[in-house]
Amino acid sequence: MITVEFLGPIQKPILSMEASTLRDVAEVLRQDDEMAQWIDSCAVAVNDTLVSSLDTVLKEGDKVSLLPPVCGG
Repeated sequence: MITVEFLGPIQKPILSMEASTLRDVAEVLRQDDEMAQWIDSCAVAVNDTLVSSLDTVLKEGDKVSLLPPVCGG
């Protein structure tokens, strides 16, 4: 079981799920119309380390964080 946390303006509770890779997580999140808009624009961290590949392997207890882009000045 892994946990997925949504940061910033994504107002979703923490989600627990079974997933072997980030691709599995993305497939589940794309089924939610609200989340589908965020999937391609978010940075992703696994256990607080940024990753870029959907092929990243996940282990029991991993934490996946979705970090949406932010504007600043």
